Amino acid sequence: MNKMRSKVLVLCLALTFALSIGGVALAKGLVIKGSTTVLPIAQKAAEEFMKLQPDVNISVSGGGSGNGIKALIDGNTDIASSSRFIKDKEISMAMEKGVFPVPHRVALDCVVPVVHPTNPLSNVTLDQLKGVYTGAITNWKDLGGDDKQIVVISRDTSSGTYEVWGKIVLEKEKVTPRALLQASNGAVVQAVAKNKYAIGYIGIGYLNKDVKALTVNNVKASPATALNGAYPVSRPLFMFTNGWPKGDTMTFLNFVISPAGQKIVEQEGYVPLYQLK
Repeated sequence: MNKMRSKVLVLCLALTFALSIGGVALAKGLVIKGSTTVLPIAQKAAEEFMKLQPDVNISVSGGGSGNGIKALIDGNTDIASSSRFIKDKEISMAMEKGVFPVPHRVALDCVVPVVHPTNPLSNVTLDQLKGVYTGAITNWKDLGGDDKQIVVISRDTSSGTYEVWGKIVLEKEKVTPRALLQASNGAVVQAVAKNKYAIGYIGIGYLNKDVKALTVNNVKASPATALNGAYPVSRPLFMFTNGWPKGDTMTFLNFVISPAGQKIVEQEGYVPLYQLK
């Protein structure tokens, strides 16, 4: 009888252990991949959301808007963060795989040209930026600066920021082959901060004392000029899902666009979708 009880006890303990392991394996989780521009918002929002929902684990990584959208198409992420709208060819690729991308606007942004803090330039026109990035303007003296060659810093082709810059500034012309391509906003900041003759462009949330922001057409990048459209290189920031979100994905996105989530957008240096109290 005692042996039977011992066997039952061992079986119960084994079952309890198995269930606990299963519980870990089945723990709820979300994966977010994509834009390095949206990355600070996604990381901080995930951190705060997990405090409110401790049973939900959220993994956040960058890699560029294009890579995030590709991950959504391939079924490797729940949310693709993107600093540009999805392309027609990406929509076609998605639908071929039975994926139906749905955009969710989560913030606004300004793409800001930046130079080294010692650079005397304070303003640049869209035409001048186009000249610099297509290679038509190669010397700072043509912009009122020193007689030195301009070191052009650009994002790589997987970047949504690159796409927006190419559309608005380059008007779809090719960037100069002399440009040094960087994989993230942070890398652009570092490259410009280390070279007094460099110029780059970054999302407004990455501005810091290591670089100097230029006005464009005499308009300063700010929440006000992004909201009213006065700043010429402004854009919405997105999170894409496969179909209309449900469950934890929906709850997380609702959090991001709520006043609490939009406060995070503001704290990270970006522009909330609406005026906060």
